[in-house]
Amino acid sequence: MITMQYRIGLPADYDVDIIRRRIAERGHLTDDFPHLAFKTYLYAAGRENLYAPFYLWRNHEGMNAFLGGRGFAGVVESFGRPIVRTWSVWRAETAADLSVAKHATREILPISAQLSLGTLREEEDAKVRHDVERGALAAISAFDPTSWTLMRFRLWRNDVAKPAGDDVDSYDVGHVSQPAFKH
Repeated sequence: MITMQYRIGLPADYDVDIIRRRIAERGHLTDDFPHLAFKTYLYAAGRENLYAPFYLWRNHEGMNAFLGGRGFAGVVESFGRPIVRTWSVWRAETAADLSVAKHATREILPISAQLSLGTLREEEDAKVRHDVERGALAAISAFDPTSWTLMRFRLWRNDVAKPAGDDVDSYDVGHVSQPAFKH
């Protein structure tokens, strides 16, 4: 599995209702996308306005098909070509139905060169289990060996406190595409 996210920063005076309408009009287009475990249409309004979809792919085929297809071409046409970050998944736990998710958190942390990746992976397994037990609808821990960073992504039914850190985002969820789950 692989995760993917692009963050599109929007001007401070940007009307975030434009993003909400975009999600309402186009969100369903990935509801049956091949090889997609789920896509969350995320946005943030306030101190920093963002549009930041997050994907969990079953394999690279789906990710490559999306990035080379019409859906991503529409993003590029509207906002320019964003940097797409990817992470290799260590552990992903998801509820059968993610459609009730209303909030998401994503944090990126540096991985110390002195820390064993095996030890870190075990610690992240425990964190995923802990967050699922406390109500996370989805909990993913992944890493990027090109920048040696750890990424934690969580979906929540209710608002939660934003984790502390320099590279932490808190989002509202506009839509969830989850092809394996039919409403």
